[in-house]
Amino acid sequence: MKILVTGGLGFIGSHTVVELQNEGLEVIVIDNLSNSSEDVLKGIFNITGKKPLFEKLDLRNKASVQNFFKKHNDIQGVIHFAASKAVGESVEDPLLYYENNINTLVYLLQELKELSDANFIFSSSCTVYGQAEKMPITENAAVQEAMSPYGNTKQIGEEIITDVAKVTSLNAILLRYFNPIGAHPSAEIGELPLGVPQNLVPYITQTALGLRKELSVFGNDYPTPDGTAIRDYIHVIDLAKAHVIALKRLLNKQNLEKVETFNLGTGTGSSVLEVITTFEKVSGHKLNYKIVDRREGDVTEAYANTDKANNILGWKANLSLEDALASAWKWEQKSRS
Repeated sequence: MKILVTGGLGFIGSHTVVELQNEGLEVIVIDNLSNSSEDVLKGIFNITGKKPLFEKLDLRNKASVQNFFKKHNDIQGVIHFAASKAVGESVEDPLLYYENNINTLVYLLQELKELSDANFIFSSSCTVYGQAEKMPITENAAVQEAMSPYGNTKQIGEEIITDVAKVTSLNAILLRYFNPIGAHPSAEIGELPLGVPQNLVPYITQTALGLRKELSVFGNDYPTPDGTAIRDYIHVIDLAKAHVIALKRLLNKQNLEKVETFNLGTGTGSSVLEVITTFEKVSGHKLNYKIVDRREGDVTEAYANTDKANNILGWKANLSLEDALASAWKWEQKSRS
């Protein structure tokens, strides 16, 4: 079975490619290398003993997408990661996010709707819930008005997929991630953002290594036990395994609806200060950080109710915050050596 992974050299994409190849599936990767590197292919090979097929392609180019599907007309499933994903950046440059996250999805679906059997896994986000009224967040929680253009692109993306599935052969699973962190235990692949990291953990590891002077903690006046924002941090390996399970559900025709939605998280919330303290414990490094003003677009707290994924998908997050931070630190040290 040939599976297309868009953004397959990125953080979550590369770990998912590893899990797919470990299951014996043939993988073809599309990536424009805007926030990744071709070196990731070596890491995937070192872990699995096999390189996926790779095409450097920008999904914003409609003709390139059309040509790709003409050339590869035997794809049986698509996992779509390719998107911009930083809340703060999306507030500063909304058009970049609408082009990169919406146009690319439309061009992919225009090709998939021509297939007699199209199976699609969408990389969505807990940002669709905005500041949910109740914790933990279930899949039935209201989709709130988006607090950032990034969050809005995920909401719009879900709506587009749902509309297309109603009138085509498309079957889809929307996976709403909470906060993916960590790296492969081999330290062959991990999160390596180009430029200044937009996410907490790579900023922590770069600060610990001395690449950044200090970490900024955005706000300590939230209505939480220690005043810092709370998130559900899920190990990227657990997240990657969920994609394989979801894809197999579609390939085996086990889905009960044309479009299904699942939260992917641990079910536990951790504050920014708790993450810092845990990192200091597993790494043995004291972290230089300062409290700054809140960041626009950030919610107070978000953590998942994972009952639906646990019971219906048969998936559960098994790795701890300590596991994730230790693996992220190991990866950061190796990738810079």
